[in-house]
Amino acid sequence: VKASEPAFAAVLSQFVYKKPVSKAKWMCLPIIIGGVILASVKELDFAVSALISACIANLFAAFKGNENKKLMETDGLKDRMGSVGNQFALTSILGFLMSVPVMLAKEGAKMGEFVTLFKTNPILSTNLILSGLYFYGYNELSTMTLKKTGAVTQSVANTAKRVIVIVGVAIVLGESLDPIKLLGCSIGIGGVLLYSIIDTLLAKK
Repeated sequence: VKASEPAFAAVLSQFVYKKPVSKAKWMCLPIIIGGVILASVKELDFAVSALISACIANLFAAFKGNENKKLMETDGLKDRMGSVGNQFALTSILGFLMSVPVMLAKEGAKMGEFVTLFKTNPILSTNLILSGLYFYGYNELSTMTLKKTGAVTQSVANTAKRVIVIVGVAIVLGESLDPIKLLGCSIGIGGVLLYSIIDTLLAKK
C-alpha cells in the first residue's frame, strides 16, 4: 500500500493544488507501484488496520509534499525563510512540538525508564543519535529534491527508494534475490526511468 504514495500525490496535485500531471506520467505510476509491490511481496497477509494506517500515511505524505512545494513558491514567505534547509528545519520543529503531547499521553509513563536506558546503554544512545541525524539529513535532501522537481516526482523517487534498499541490502548481506524480486526491481526502476523522460520523449514527436 505504501508503494501507492505517488498516486495519492498525483491526485492531490491534480485536483486540490491545481498542478496538472501529464497523462503519460499518470500511465507510468501503475508500472512503478506494481514493480515495488512485486519486489517487496513475501507473503500474502492482510489486515484492515494496516491498510487504513498505510493509506492515511500516504495521504499525509502527499499533503506534506504539496504543502512544502507551495511554501517554496509563496512570494514573501520563501524570502523570509531564506533557504530550503531553513524551511525543513521549521517544519521539523513544528512537527516535533505537535508530537510531544501525543507522545506524553501515550508513553509519558515510560519517560524515566527511557532516560535511564539512554544514560546507561551506549549502544542505544549512539544508535538513537545517529539514526536521528541520518534521518534528518535524508529528509532535508528530500526537501531539496522537491524544490527542483515537484510533489509527485518526489513521491516517485521515494517509492523507487524501496527497490534500491531491497537490492542494496541483498548485496551487502550477500543474499540472493529470487526471480520475482528481480523482476519487481527491474519493473520499478524501469518505471521510474520512464516517468522521468516520458514527457521529453513525447515532446520530440
